[in-house]
Amino acid sequence: MPTRRLVIQAGLATIAAPAIVRAQGLSGQITLMSYAGIFQDNYVKTVIEPFQQANPGVKVNYVPGGSSAQMVGSVRAQKADPQVDIAIMDVTTSSIGNTEGLFDKLTPAEVPVLAELLPEARAAGGEFGPAVTFDHLVLVYDTQNLTPPITKLADLWRPDLKGQLAVSAPPNIQGLALTAMVEKMEGGDYRKSIDAAIKKLRALAPSVQTFDPNPDGYSLILNGVVKVATGWNARSQLFADQTGGKIGTLLPPEGSVFQINTINLTAGSKNRAAAIAFINHALSQGAQKAFTERMFYAPTNGKAVIEPKAIARTAAAPESRARMIGVDWNEVIKLRDQWNNRWRREVISAAR
Repeated sequence: MPTRRLVIQAGLATIAAPAIVRAQGLSGQITLMSYAGIFQDNYVKTVIEPFQQANPGVKVNYVPGGSSAQMVGSVRAQKADPQVDIAIMDVTTSSIGNTEGLFDKLTPAEVPVLAELLPEARAAGGEFGPAVTFDHLVLVYDTQNLTPPITKLADLWRPDLKGQLAVSAPPNIQGLALTAMVEKMEGGDYRKSIDAAIKKLRALAPSVQTFDPNPDGYSLILNGVVKVATGWNARSQLFADQTGGKIGTLLPPEGSVFQINTINLTAGSKNRAAAIAFINHALSQGAQKAFTERMFYAPTNGKAVIEPKAIARTAAAPESRARMIGVDWNEVIKLRDQWNNRWRREVISAAR
């Protein structure tokens, strides 16, 4: 007669069997759309290739989608016949896709790793795709040709920097973040008004060479086109390493803002099972650790154990967190069009 333990083990095995079969039976292709360049190179190495090794029946195609706005536009254009299964983009843009029904909600039953995420990571997408990376806005500068170097946000208004700035304006999320930062620098609160920020940014406009850095501010600095640009910490850390320190990174003492990328399941995905499996993997402790240590995005999985040297260069470092301005992106999303219009009418127009 079987023992109680054997009966329990047999029962558990029966319950687990379907999940094992599903994992072993994953096959076909999925398409992931996200950022090009160094993000793509490092994401493929640290996240996609390990997933494919664990799931040899699944092929992950990475499609560089341009900006977040371009990516949501692509998903929108394919709504009737989705070609993309997963999209990674900034939260201010993925929220548009959520509202338009372009992305599916994710449940803990399908994506159990959601339970390991930091509260702010899960809250970022609501019932939809959660945060997959955290970052923060920084100022990047030419360490070889800028004397003295910048040490604070207010240095952007230095007379010697006239014509030497590359600033990403709204609707780019960098411009939205910069607005909140400048408002705080001027003693205000973006939740009440951005009048002080707009006035200060209007005074900065004549010093800005471009409000739409192409391909990005880091490249413009390296090519000698500008000396200072707005940028993201993770990319600037990697560029600094790759260029032997030619790019400097400043987390302004006046404060900075968290940037959030969410991972989103396209509604009508043609290989939902494999796409869900990939999302579970991308949010897992191992994948989060590998990508953070390679590219310095802060992890969103609260249980991921990151090397101290790597975490010190991310948005999760204690000194970085201490300087973060509390920005509710769900509220900023509601104000985005208003801010964008004010930048166009009052800031960008002042540069002409």
